Amino acid sequence: MKRTLLIVDDEKNIRYGLKTMIEREFPDLYGIHMASNGQNALDQYRETRADIVITDIRMPVMDGIRLIGDLAIETGDKGPVVVILSGYDDFEYAKTAIKYKVKDYLLKPIRREELFDLLIRIEKELTEQEAINRQREEQSEVFYKGLRSSCIQQLLLQPKDLSDEELERYIVEIGFHQFKKPYRVAVVNFQYEDGSRMSPNETQSLVERLSGSFDGNLEAMTSDFEGKIVLVGSPKNWFQELSIQAEVKGWHGLRMGISNTEAHSLLDIRMQYEEALRALQYTFVYPQANYIDYAAVKEERRSFSLPHEDIRKLANMLGTDREKEMMALLGSIFQIEHLHQIDIAYLERVSRLVNEQVLDEVFLVYGESSVEVLKLYKKVGNMSNFRCFHDYYRKLEHLLISVNDYVTQVRSAYTEHGDMKEAVAFIDEYYARPLNMAMVSNHVSLSYSYFSEAFKAHTGDNFVLYLKKVRIRQAKELLLNSPLKLAGIGESVGFENSKQFSRVFKELEGISPHEYRIKLHADERLKDDSSSSESI
Repeated sequence: MKRTLLIVDDEKNIRYGLKTMIEREFPDLYGIHMASNGQNALDQYRETRADIVITDIRMPVMDGIRLIGDLAIETGDKGPVVVILSGYDDFEYAKTAIKYKVKDYLLKPIRREELFDLLIRIEKELTEQEAINRQREEQSEVFYKGLRSSCIQQLLLQPKDLSDEELERYIVEIGFHQFKKPYRVAVVNFQYEDGSRMSPNETQSLVERLSGSFDGNLEAMTSDFEGKIVLVGSPKNWFQELSIQAEVKGWHGLRMGISNTEAHSLLDIRMQYEEALRALQYTFVYPQANYIDYAAVKEERRSFSLPHEDIRKLANMLGTDREKEMMALLGSIFQIEHLHQIDIAYLERVSRLVNEQVLDEVFLVYGESSVEVLKLYKKVGNMSNFRCFHDYYRKLEHLLISVNDYVTQVRSAYTEHGDMKEAVAFIDEYYARPLNMAMVSNHVSLSYSYFSEAFKAHTGDNFVLYLKKVRIRQAKELLLNSPLKLAGIGESVGFENSKQFSRVFKELEGISPHEYRIKLHADERLKDDSSSSESI
């Protein structure tokens, strides 16, 4: 960016000499203007608003001291940087000029190095001051935006009528006099495909980027207590275009509700907000509509008696082979055929009842399911976790199918558990007989192969090993308490002969039945001897 520099001297050679020196040393940095006296310079300054003024003191019509005095009066602290040109005889004049905040002075004849050093120093100071000014402006704008946002938030939540004094305070702090009227209000929400929401700051940034590409007036923007973005502006088609642009640029999660009433008073902003908020709610049931005007939804919408009986039937169907009937009943419960005319409050109440009377009850009775099902259960628990009703309903169908499978599995496992307990009781009673798995599976009326898998899952052992363990457990009791010989003990617990008995016993206990009996008797004698010693 070029700086504007004004050279003021009644001697033409000095004016052009300075101009030539500066342009050679700093090409393309300055736009240079020249004046032959103070009055001419003042007139040119009013047109050019020069950044730097280099002026002689002694000139006709208006001298340099009068010039810098008039500049100080007209511009105050926002005037140009002033440099005085003076000869030795003018030094007292130069000192007098200090009160006008003259930056510096150059003695004639002017030395190139001094002039260039001074201009470099001035450029550095101007650049630094401009950076400070920009920072202050940005901070001021941020503060003002924050104040305006806070005031609008308070108005949206205002539970009572405002006094004239309160209203005037809001008008001033918001800057409402500068708003283009009539205005409308829009409420914006952004949900990703997985149902998660874009943060309010990100949504505001997105709106600012989109709104810069077409005509309209965005007067104010803030967030409400739920994190939705509230826009105040005009005209209505500006909001519509904003929504369309979001769709064109691939931001498919942006949804907008627009108030219908045109407002002129700040007092109407709450009503406008409520209209826009209700319109936004209905984008949930119109997934192809990225914006809805309140006019489209303000008429009374259809509602129905809550379907308590159908919800009870739905709960009863879980765990049965009636999936198609369940899905048909679910459609009836939500009145799917009337979806576009329905009051959204009805959908919310029905969703809550399905959660409480179907899903919550299932997990209360049957316990927790898989992590995946529980995660889906938590998400489906709130319709606001979804971008549109179609997404919610599809996930609810999927969850009900998963829960149906889960209940079926739990009931099946419960039945299997009873069958296996009966099989184990049968083995414990008839272990001494020549049992095999076919006999036991027939006893509990299960197929041979299915019984084999279920028995192992229930006991942790296959049938043969489990039977061996039961027989050896009984044999150990007899080895301790019965006078029978080893062959008789083996036969009494179901082994075909003493050889088989000894082999299986050693396989499970690590020692033979004979060694086990000796060990038991030795342990008993040691206990008896210990008891006798304590008695003495």
